Amino acid sequence: MNRPDAGSPDQGANHDDAVWLDLVARLESDSPTGPAGTGTADGTQAPEGTPAAAGRSATFRDFDPLGLAGAAPTELSAAERQDSAPGGTAGNGNAAAGPRDYDVDGDDGDFIPEEPPSLAGTDPLTMLAWLAAVGGPIALLLSAMFWRSAPLLAVVGIVGVFVLGTVYLIMKLPKEKDENDDGARV
Repeated sequence: MNRPDAGSPDQGANHDDAVWLDLVARLESDSPTGPAGTGTADGTQAPEGTPAAAGRSATFRDFDPLGLAGAAPTELSAAERQDSAPGGTAGNGNAAAGPRDYDVDGDDGDFIPEEPPSLAGTDPLTMLAWLAAVGGPIALLLSAMFWRSAPLLAVVGIVGVFVLGTVYLIMKLPKEKDENDDGARV
């Protein structure tokens, strides 16, 4: 059985590092890619306009399948666009304004929402209906987890209170909608 000695270094890791460094060196090297130096790796003739067809070696950085390796377009700054506008100089109102050529106007003021109404002034029946509508499902969940032997009458009572509270809240909703109100508050 082949077992590496505890004192010897791991030969597999060294081999992996050597293979990786060799791969990186081959990809970044200036050596020919084809067998004769003018073709591609599979031995075919290189297409026109490629570095291999021009007589020099193709490197990894020359790989451009979409043909986008040309000079990238540069974007002018706002001042340069205003200076280069026809008849426009910086600060001239006749120059065409771009999406970033604007000044932020002064803020008209911060939005301050109105104070919500106090719960102390709420109708007591509405408050009980909300407690029944929210508390009913919570009570059923807690009774299922902690009171497994709850009598059927208690479960039916919790469901009944939930249904009555929900029906009361639905009945308190406005009957007709204001056609001029789109719901937005400013």
